Formats: sequence, C-alpha cells, structure tokens
Amino acid sequence: MRNENTQIQEQLQQQKLGQTFSQQQLLQSSLIELPVAQLVDRINTEMNDNPALESESPYDENDTPGEVDYNNDDTDTQDDFEAAAEREERQSALDEALSGLGRDDEDLPVYQSGSSYSEDREEMVYGETESFYDQLKEQVGEMDLTPKQRDIIEYLIGSLDDDGLLRKALDIVSDELAIYHNIDATEKEIEQVLLMLQAFDPAGIGARSLQECLLLQIERRDPSKLRDLMERVVNDYFEAFTRKHWDKIQEDLKLNDTQAEVLFRELRKLNPRPGASLGEVVGRSMQQITPDFIVDTQDDGTITFTLNNGEVPELKVSQSFVDSMKEYQQNKDHLSRQTKEALLYIKKKVDAAQGFIEAVKVRRHTLSVTMRAIIQLQRQFFLDGDEASLRPMILKDVAEKAGLDISTVSRVSNSKYAQTRWGTFPLRHFFSDGYVTENGEELSTRQIKAALRDLIDAEDKRKPLSDDQLKDQLAEKGFPIARRTVAKYREQLGIPIARLRK
Repeated sequence: MRNENTQIQEQLQQQKLGQTFSQQQLLQSSLIELPVAQLVDRINTEMNDNPALESESPYDENDTPGEVDYNNDDTDTQDDFEAAAEREERQSALDEALSGLGRDDEDLPVYQSGSSYSEDREEMVYGETESFYDQLKEQVGEMDLTPKQRDIIEYLIGSLDDDGLLRKALDIVSDELAIYHNIDATEKEIEQVLLMLQAFDPAGIGARSLQECLLLQIERRDPSKLRDLMERVVNDYFEAFTRKHWDKIQEDLKLNDTQAEVLFRELRKLNPRPGASLGEVVGRSMQQITPDFIVDTQDDGTITFTLNNGEVPELKVSQSFVDSMKEYQQNKDHLSRQTKEALLYIKKKVDAAQGFIEAVKVRRHTLSVTMRAIIQLQRQFFLDGDEASLRPMILKDVAEKAGLDISTVSRVSNSKYAQTRWGTFPLRHFFSDGYVTENGEELSTRQIKAALRDLIDAEDKRKPLSDDQLKDQLAEKGFPIARRTVAKYREQLGIPIARLRK
C-alpha cells in the first residue's frame, strides 16, 4: 500500500510539473506574439492583477543623467511622492492579502485568469480599426469635389499597388471606369484628379513611377539650393542615382565632398514605398504599425538592429513580497493555518511574477535571434532596398538559422514591423516563395513579379506584349518561366491581358 501511495504521489507531482511547464510555455508564446504596444498593455494588466510584480523605479542608481531632469525640484518632489504612493499602495495590497485572502485563494487572478486577457486582446486587434485606404478616403472627404471627381479618385485609390503607386496607364483606368462603373472620363480628367491625389499624405502617394514618387516628395520641401540639386539628380541622373554612382553625380555637379555628403544623405531619406503599409489594418492605438525593430544600415555595409522597447518597463519582484516570504519561511514551524494560507498566496504571486519576468526575457531573446536570422538571409535587401534583392525565404529557413521552432518564427513574424533605411515593413514582407527553374536554379517570385511589372510598364501601349512575348523577354532577363506562370503572376499583380491594356 505504501509503495502504491508513493507511486501515486510521484505521478501527481509529475503531472503538476508538466502543467506548470505548459502554463509557462503558453505565457511565453502569448508574449512572443504581441507587438510592442500590446506588450505594454499586457504588462500593465499583469502588474494590476499581481501585486508581487512591479516595475523598476525610474530613479535607480544606474540611471544616466539624461534620463531624469535633476534641475526641476518640483518635478522631482512630485515624482518621489508618486513613487512613494505606489509603494504604499502595493504594501496595502500585501497587508490585505495577509489579512484574509487565503479564504478565497481560488478566485485570485494568476497568469491569464481573472478578467479575460484574451477578450481584451481580441478587442484591441479587431475593434475599431482603420486601413490605409480609409485614411486616404478621409482626406478625400476634406476636398471640394464633384460627384464624378469623387468616383474617379476613389477608383484611383483602389488601384494603388502595395507601394502606394499607380502602375496602370491612364488610358487603362479610363477604359476600366467606362466598362466596370459606367463612368465616361477622359485621360485628361483622370490626370487632373490624380494630381489631387498626389497632394495627399504621405508624400509620393499616387505616383506613376519611382522617379515621380521621389520628385513629389522633393517638391514638398522648402525652396533651397539643396532642393534644386535633389530635383536635378532625380530628373537628370536618375539611372546613376539608382545604381548609386555617387562619384559620377558629384563630378558632374561639381560638388565638394561636404556638399555631396549632405546631398546624398538627404536623397537617401526619400521613401521609395510611401504605401508600404497600404492595405494593412491599424488599430486604435496604431500598435500594428509601431516598429518592433530598428534596423540601421551604415554606408560601409554594416547592419545592426535594436529592439524597440517603447514604454516597456524593467520588471522586478516586489521586495515586500520577497521579504515577507522569507520571514514566514523562517518561522514555518510556528504558523497558524490562516498564516500558512497567506504564505501560500504570497508564494503563488511571487512565482507568477518570476515566471512573467522570465517570459518577457524569452520574448526579447526570441525576437532578437529571429531578426538576426532575417537580416543574415536578406542582407542584400537591407543594403540596397531593392525588392529584386529579396531572395526566396520561408519560415523554415529562418527557424533553422535562428534555432527555433517554425511555429515560434510564425508568431514573431505575424504582427511585427521593422523600420529600415528604406521604409517600415511588416516582417512577413521579407518572406517569399521560390520558383525552381528546369536547371535547378531557385528564383524569388517577388523578383520575377518585379521584372514582369517593369516589362509591362515599359511596353508600347499601342502594341502591348502578349503572355508569350513576356515569357520570352523574362527568359532573356534570366527568369525562364512558363507562359502559364507568367499569366498567373500577371493576374496576381492585377494586370489585365494584352488586349485590355491597349
């Protein structure tokens, strides 16, 4: 009988350990999935629910002088008062716990119990949301337009690609308005409305080419010699600019090194993809477009990144709870039943606080190794910002590089953004499938689509290229794909067949 009881106890202990481990894993997974703004909300919720968890004081000895204004005595006094009030409030919570919370311990919120965090998160993500399209249409509402102009500009907004550019020729837009919406609009009328759209924010939206996109942004700058030089570079030296032939531009414009450095620095600030987040849903707190990573690309090819911790506080276990637990444990042989229950509650809260702190650390490490792997795999894109430089990359590639599970990489990539030298992108932007040629060469579908779009943009609109002709020209550019693949990619880009492109 004794052996059976021992065996049962061991099984129960193993089950309990397994459940605890699973709870911790679940907590870590949920935090990994959250973007930085939602993480702040989650931490605040946890601190409200668990008095044993608190943030580090902003007046620690390790603080740098730049983080606190020591010259404002009133501010310091007020902040000290608030810090003391917070400590007193937490001590009161502890005293209340010791006085009788052992009686209803089962109702106490631990980890994700209590008020449902999943419900709060669902409301944050899926509540009152607004897309980039909605933001552009809000700007439409601020303009004095005729009903026909309003219909045209809304159609143009719906025709913008992921970069925020209008890749369709105006004659095609005219035909589509007539065929699908029974709106008779000339190319001149459409162009007049397009100019209105190009005055919207962000600058560069509605441009018909990368060159026009950059010029629209330069035009918004205050008149200056620098602006004139920027316009001249983009107008007269666009090919050299895109190929980064800085020496040629500097020589032709007769600039000294300092002038050239200032000019090229300002040119690099231009955004080639003003609609990078087009179609992405942003929440009420704009948390979906707050970058979680800041990637810095130096001119010498060095690429570094930092985690954007935003308002994420440094967390610690409340010293009051730790001291009380030590005191009770030292006298555990002489404790009343109620005091033992209070001790159990304290230990439960301390364990939960330590588990939460560990989960935040795991999140930080997981995000770091994932971003490091993405940069290593897509290094060329972070160097030049060229979409064609994005190589085929799937979740498995990053998982193997980072030493993580595919599901973990998926959680990191689903709702995180990276701010780069070339714009702010969702992490999933860096992923793309590959196309394997008959020779076994793997090509990025994104590269092929970019080349296909360039061919169609450059074609003679009086004699648009058929899918067979596009196939041949793509092969000449190093993309040997089948005609049916050309047709599939063309449709995915929203480009009609040749006869409808006349």
